[in-house]
Amino acid sequence: MMKLLSTLIIGLFSLACLAQPQTDYSSKNKKAIKLYEEAISAYNYRNHDLSTTLLNEAIEKDELFIEAYLLLSQVLAEKGKNMEAIASLEKAVKINPRYFPNAYYMLGEMYLLEGIYTDAAKNFTIYLDHSGGSDESKIRSRLGLDCCAFAERAIANPVDFDPINLGPGVNTENSEYYPCLTADDATLLFTREIPDSRAFLGTQEDFFVSTSEAKTWGPSRGISEINSVMNEGAPSLSHDGQVLIFTACEIEGEWGPGRTGLGSCDLFFSHKVGTSWSSPMNLGERINSYYWESQPSLAADGRTLYFVRGKSTARGIREQDIWVSHLSVDGVWQKPRKIEGEVNTAFEEESVMIHPDGETLYFSSNGHPGMGGLDIYMSKKRADGSWGKPVNLGYPINTHGNENSLLVSASGELAYFASDRDGGAGGLDLYRFIMPEAARPNVVTFAKGVVFDALSYKKLEASFEMIDLETGNVVSSSMSNPKSGEFLVSLPVDHDYALNVSREGYLFYSANFSLKDVDTAEPYALEVPLEKIKPGGKGVLNNIFFDTDSYALKAESKVELEKLVEFMTLNRHTRIEIGGHTDNVGSETANQALSENRAKSVVSYLVENGVEAWRLSAKGYGESQFISTNDTDEGRSKNRRTEFMIIE
Repeated sequence: MMKLLSTLIIGLFSLACLAQPQTDYSSKNKKAIKLYEEAISAYNYRNHDLSTTLLNEAIEKDELFIEAYLLLSQVLAEKGKNMEAIASLEKAVKINPRYFPNAYYMLGEMYLLEGIYTDAAKNFTIYLDHSGGSDESKIRSRLGLDCCAFAERAIANPVDFDPINLGPGVNTENSEYYPCLTADDATLLFTREIPDSRAFLGTQEDFFVSTSEAKTWGPSRGISEINSVMNEGAPSLSHDGQVLIFTACEIEGEWGPGRTGLGSCDLFFSHKVGTSWSSPMNLGERINSYYWESQPSLAADGRTLYFVRGKSTARGIREQDIWVSHLSVDGVWQKPRKIEGEVNTAFEEESVMIHPDGETLYFSSNGHPGMGGLDIYMSKKRADGSWGKPVNLGYPINTHGNENSLLVSASGELAYFASDRDGGAGGLDLYRFIMPEAARPNVVTFAKGVVFDALSYKKLEASFEMIDLETGNVVSSSMSNPKSGEFLVSLPVDHDYALNVSREGYLFYSANFSLKDVDTAEPYALEVPLEKIKPGGKGVLNNIFFDTDSYALKAESKVELEKLVEFMTLNRHTRIEIGGHTDNVGSETANQALSENRAKSVVSYLVENGVEAWRLSAKGYGESQFISTNDTDEGRSKNRRTEFMIIE
């Protein structure tokens, strides 16, 4: 809460030149004026204790010294003594209500941040009734009135909220905050502030990881490959746990040449290799700027990055907005832009989190009606890609203090946040709570699997994509772990998906999932055997679709067909046979003809899209080569298939 309050007070009180000696004071007492000017000097040297002592002595000399009360209020606010700051400001107003009209605005802000909404509204109203004042402070005052009205309604209608401490495996006497979680809820990564005599301020931020053991978080461990004497914080862990994007400030080659920061704080990334992490790299000039970039959130597709970019204005008020960048097909992050819609304001947005459903955004802001400080909001993506009107998560999730650092699990049932509430281990602790129904995202499940060589069973690194068959949009794109071959993808329900896995020198692998009419988050377990490219090697095109008794390719087949075109483009000297297969329903003659025509349809598509005809052949096998029983619907479905076989 103090960050916001101090910023506001510095921004407004400095307009009255309180920290500069004057020639015309409200006091004529020379001793009081001398003490006041000495207090100004102490304040400018950031000696708040001495400044407070001198200002109190000045007030003892002249109890009607308005400037002394005003500056004392500012000093007390910066020291975190808000109620004392309010009392000092009230005394200044009582002496002369017209001397410093901005005092009413500041009283409104200070009462609001203390949750004293009646007094806040009264002072905002007085200020707005005054003809003077800056446009910005009038906007803030109107927002303040909206906050007072919202807060009173919210307190009268609280949401269910029962936070549970994550326990000693995660929380210590130090502060823990900014959590992130894999899609299977099995790995928690977070920031911890730890004492360090080497650090400039005596403390620094490092990353720690804990894994779930029988629904209890086990002992956390540091990430030695990334943690340094500098600050690393605000991490975003990809939903498969293989990519880490995080904030580091004022890094000067900490991880080697070419890894320095470009601004005050930059975004860096690291890949997981086995159980270790690669040396971090700066995300580059397209993402990072002269200003500061922080609090990244990587979407489940692995190709969309949200983050906060901030800058300080001449008046000391920090402007922060949420930005987004997309990864191009050649693996380069594109120039970011502010997200469109109703989320960003003229004030502060931070702590952004894009849920794995890709359509629900959580963030903190002091620019929307709320409880007073930074509140947590939810916004839903519109059909045009912009973000809708933010919804406050309600009281007591939000209070008159600052709330941020929210994490929502892939299932949407649990949320995690940092708090210094009573009963914790010390400082900020991480807690979890059941997310209110109204604030939950769309239902999401996940698929977890491993890629391996079909003959040797050696674990393989491979690229994979999960694609929405209806839209053709990539839902998730990443790589399996180079050593373990493991991968994990998030899947919003009520969609049909194609999974494509590929690696140089191997036939690509395809599978499909139907999550239509699914309302639970039951995970899938997958095994992905990859066949090496060699004569006689076969692959099943599981995402080629036809209507019953038809050889016209359905629109959903385009994703798989384009993958086959890509495979043929990358392997210029490869010739393949497209084989059509049916079940045993119907006559053998009809099935033979149908299988031939379906194979020819695939070949025609490939030729139309640039694959040389001489590299292709089509053959129908009818019902002669079944791979499962024809006595069940599931077995017949497996027998109705399209294959490709390497000829040479």
